[in-house]
Amino acid sequence: MEKIKTVHAIEILDSRGNPTVRVFMQTSSGISATASVPSGASTGENEALELRDKDPKRYSGKGVKQAVGNVNGPLQKALVGKSPLDQKEIDQFMIALDGTENKSKFGANAILGVSLANARLIAKIQKKHLFETIFPNKSYELPIPMMNIINGGAHADNFLDFQEFMIRPFAIESFHEKMRCGAEIFHTLKKLLQEKGYPTSVGDEGGFAPPLKSNEEALDFIMKAIEKAGYKPFDQVRIALDPAASEFFDKDEKKYIETKKRAKGEKFITRDADEMVGYYESLCSQYPIDSLEDALDQNDWEGWKKLTIALGDKIQLVGDDLFVTNRKFLQKGIDQKTANSILIKVNQIGTLTETLQTIQLAQQNKYTTVISHRSGETEDAFIADLSVAVNAGQIKTGSLSRSDRTAKYNRLLEIEEIFKTPDLF
Repeated sequence: MEKIKTVHAIEILDSRGNPTVRVFMQTSSGISATASVPSGASTGENEALELRDKDPKRYSGKGVKQAVGNVNGPLQKALVGKSPLDQKEIDQFMIALDGTENKSKFGANAILGVSLANARLIAKIQKKHLFETIFPNKSYELPIPMMNIINGGAHADNFLDFQEFMIRPFAIESFHEKMRCGAEIFHTLKKLLQEKGYPTSVGDEGGFAPPLKSNEEALDFIMKAIEKAGYKPFDQVRIALDPAASEFFDKDEKKYIETKKRAKGEKFITRDADEMVGYYESLCSQYPIDSLEDALDQNDWEGWKKLTIALGDKIQLVGDDLFVTNRKFLQKGIDQKTANSILIKVNQIGTLTETLQTIQLAQQNKYTTVISHRSGETEDAFIADLSVAVNAGQIKTGSLSRSDRTAKYNRLLEIEEIFKTPDLF
């Protein structure tokens, strides 16, 4: 029987040039696997703790030597000699060893690195594809990609408080054709922005970050790009928004404020929850928007209820900061009939087992699921396999540029080919 021989972590850099954790694991027979941990910019206050060193002399306090040390010290000591084949047992053992509610003792980044590396180890031992061992299914489906082609909010230095403007190739049959559709719209958008004299530098998630003055201007550009690329809005391509409203919610005033415009001395708009719901209703009536993520603050449960009553039977309402991939918060949403979808980020909760349990709870209660990257990513494509393993139906992993984003899409293209010609892989 295979036993864990080595558990070792190093400090690597993510897509923003900040440190993160990479874990290496090896069995007694020499089988090895690795995993790298992502990091968010706009984070929910109830996420599992990402352990940072806070030493101002190293990486402006963002080093992860403590998390690395926790892998190479107590976690390695506890795991060496154990069988890696029971993922749930490994994960629950680490959770118990940490002993805190939010994994603050060892750091969720340390625990998650081991959890994901162990999952890859299982696939290699069993000589199967990762998606097959994450969650065995009789049949698998490739997800609809949600491509973030205009970046705002915490992901870009522009006037847009809404964080992500995404396209969803909808009524297009194959995954590779969905990717072609997205890429053609992305490059068409670039040309349209250039024609108007806007810079086409990209934000954290690979989408363009032009100094647009309003959400409507961004949406108008996207509509033109869809049509000019030869596709039909509504019928073939729809739009998803992630306002990340907690980032522009003023807790003292209890208002949603165009904070970027205010900070730059521009004229800005202030709205309460009712006005935000009305604003979203107006946008959805003008544009082919079929998904809203984090449309209100993570603690504005009353506002979320109003939003769900207004739009919940019309479009997808996704809880990210609201639910933080945590069964406890998702159950609260289910009980209160709030939202109808959940964003899944493995580093919000800190282990693969807990991630799968949250997905299962969502699917049992007919909440849709969206597997998601973070704005600080690596070339690790684990979430591509995860999206297929659980038949999530949707994946959100950035735009059509930056290899940290395209690595996930390329893995999905590879999985599509595995389905067609399994004997070649």
